[in-house]
Amino acid sequence: MRLRVLCFRAEKLDMSRLSHYPGAMLRKRSPASKPPSVAEQVRRRVRRGRLPRYWRLEEFAGLPPAAVAMTLSRLARAGELERVGKGLYYRSVPTVFGPSRPATSTTAARLLAAPAHPAGLNAANLLGLSTQNPRQPEYATSSKGKPRALQHAIVHDRRPPQRSRLSSNDGAILEVLRERARSSDLPPQGTVEHLLHLLNDEFRFRRLASAASAEPPRVRAMLGALGEELGMPPAVLARLRRSLNPLSRFDFGPLRQLSRASAWQAQ
Repeated sequence: MRLRVLCFRAEKLDMSRLSHYPGAMLRKRSPASKPPSVAEQVRRRVRRGRLPRYWRLEEFAGLPPAAVAMTLSRLARAGELERVGKGLYYRSVPTVFGPSRPATSTTAARLLAAPAHPAGLNAANLLGLSTQNPRQPEYATSSKGKPRALQHAIVHDRRPPQRSRLSSNDGAILEVLRERARSSDLPPQGTVEHLLHLLNDEFRFRRLASAASAEPPRVRAMLGALGEELGMPPAVLARLRRSLNPLSRFDFGPLRQLSRASAWQAQ
């Protein structure tokens, strides 16, 4: 009889008051956090990016282009970005002389129909391998002949069309490998460590390995040695290795410091 009374009292108890008791089993559930909006994702990426920096729609692959364009336009109106061309924005860096200004040649390079990637000292500076700024800008493009917009720059034309979808940074990495990192101000081991840091992203490495199919063999060899040291997917490395003549030897320059350089046919 006593057990029935206890059960009856429990049923009559106001369940809404259980949350006031220590150890109560009923808890208020916190609402699930919503994923950030497209606008918020764009703002975060822009604000966390290195300075100075150019931004365009292609930098936000995977997000709706219309929403990205609207957010970039709003950031420009708010003064966080400067619109320097159609679909091209610039984020300045504070200097003792005021905000930095976008270079005319760099802006022109980014507005070309065929992409123009930084080359030589331009590429080394962009990637953090050098602090020097060249007197004459240097670019590489898949266009045939020197574009008029870059008439005052050094231009290496007829680069492989496989580069067409690469970002400026990705294209700059291929240019650094082409020239065997000669423009790097860092000591050999520092150059190697910095390139390993830049390539320590599987998606980036896959993109570059695919684009490198039309690059000189030394580029594929150096990329393979860097990728093997980083533990990149064996299938990607195998494709790079199959593309090399096993009897060839390549000048790796400072990248001879790589632990797998000899395995990738470095001289």
